[in-house]
Amino acid sequence: VAQVPVAEGKSVQQTVELLTRKLELLGADKQGAFCVDCETYHTAAATMGAQGQTGKLMYVMHNSEYPLSCFALFENGPCLIADANFDILMVKLKGFFQNAKANKIESRGTRYQYCDFLVKVGTVTMGPSARGIAVEVEYCPCVIANDCWNLLMEFMQSFMGSHTPGIPSVFGTKHDSIYSPADTMVQYMELFNKIRKQQQVPVAGIR
Repeated sequence: VAQVPVAEGKSVQQTVELLTRKLELLGADKQGAFCVDCETYHTAAATMGAQGQTGKLMYVMHNSEYPLSCFALFENGPCLIADANFDILMVKLKGFFQNAKANKIESRGTRYQYCDFLVKVGTVTMGPSARGIAVEVEYCPCVIANDCWNLLMEFMQSFMGSHTPGIPSVFGTKHDSIYSPADTMVQYMELFNKIRKQQQVPVAGIR
């Protein structure tokens, strides 16, 4: 999962169209739509006590690829995979975790299949405005991430060019173990947090 910068002089939507056109020229077929969303919960003030503890953030995420699951992630912490009705449980836990409503962020767009690759090009939105572009690439036959990274890189370069990402941090901890849906969600969480932080920088500070 990687962020693609908006092309110079173009809007987010125009850049998405440029990327999808490149994919279609390669011969990729549209395979419907996808959505990954993320809601932020912070520790309720009442539960922190008087020790001056800092509140923890928890991210509750959904991915249309896994419609029956809900993912709950702590930053630098574990990822819990639960049933889809986990959201109802979060409502019951509002004494402990409070929803930072203004912080909902999602990536939504089109899925493409190209041979054994699955590519999702999404527009990242917070509220009504588009904040960036996320691209997810999966090599379907392989479950050991490190075994197919060079192949993934080569394929991504064919349509992302110089914006091809480096190896994701989750790969570093996986080595030769099996890649799981939770690893994808961790990458989306990191990307969403990066985009949120970019929005907080004054415009002059953005390179």
